[in-house]
Amino acid sequence: MKTSMKRYSRATRSMSPADKLARGLGWLSLGVGLYQLVAPRRLGRALGMPHRDNKKIRACGAREIVSGIGALSDNPTNAIWSRVVGDVLDFSVLTFALKRHTAHKENLYLALTAVGVLTVVDYSCAKALSQRHAYQGGITPDYSQRSGFPGGVESAWGAARAEGSKAQVPPRLPAPNAM
Repeated sequence: MKTSMKRYSRATRSMSPADKLARGLGWLSLGVGLYQLVAPRRLGRALGMPHRDNKKIRACGAREIVSGIGALSDNPTNAIWSRVVGDVLDFSVLTFALKRHTAHKENLYLALTAVGVLTVVDYSCAKALSQRHAYQGGITPDYSQRSGFPGGVESAWGAARAEGSKAQVPPRLPAPNAM
């Protein structure tokens, strides 16, 4: 009978849930950013934005890709915080588009809802990552005067030899060629 065992890579075994969520958000950012770079007209049409906004959509896509690459790093804290800032920018642009281009209200409301949910997820992930990857607060203790020997270095000299002379030596075994 075969026993199935889950295989984990070394990189994911020690990751916290916030790190795993950041990795997923990084892949999401790469996908969304790539879509914004490749198909800005299609996205603009769905949101009711004119063709002149294609450069802005591509700029948002580039920002998403940079955040996604950073989120896949060992310490994704800054990248996830940049996602939070990007979400706020996206939310403000979509709100402006909702006031200006009322033809596609349903799509804009859907996009606003998605950005709002992602903002909450990004913020909670960034906060957890900040706590996990934070440097220890307070004053770092100075251990430069410690030697590792409780009685000092002088008391350690010859201590093993003195202890060894008191110990009983086990009897010697006969040499193999003596038999």
